[in-house]
Amino acid sequence: MARCSRSGVEGETARAHRGGIKTVIIPEENERDLKEIPDNIKSALEIRPVRWIDQVLDIALERMPEPVSDEEWKTLSEKAADEAARSAEQGRINTH
Repeated sequence: MARCSRSGVEGETARAHRGGIKTVIIPEENERDLKEIPDNIKSALEIRPVRWIDQVLDIALERMPEPVSDEEWKTLSEKAADEAARSAEQGRINTH
């Protein structure tokens, strides 16, 4: 994981606190920068230092996604393409 600058950790945790976020994931290398964060912010957040991306996924996802077979992927892709074509014909644009 990339290391954040000290002001990055301070700023990001402050913004998370103001935004009502309860859990913040930071690179393990930034754990030493936590001393710079005010106690009222640290006590309001669950700050989770991680070293590997699989740790991030365990924290951030409610459940791990199930892999789909090639056939399922093809079916889903075709369905999405059909829906996009219908939307375009009706003058609607789907951006996601």
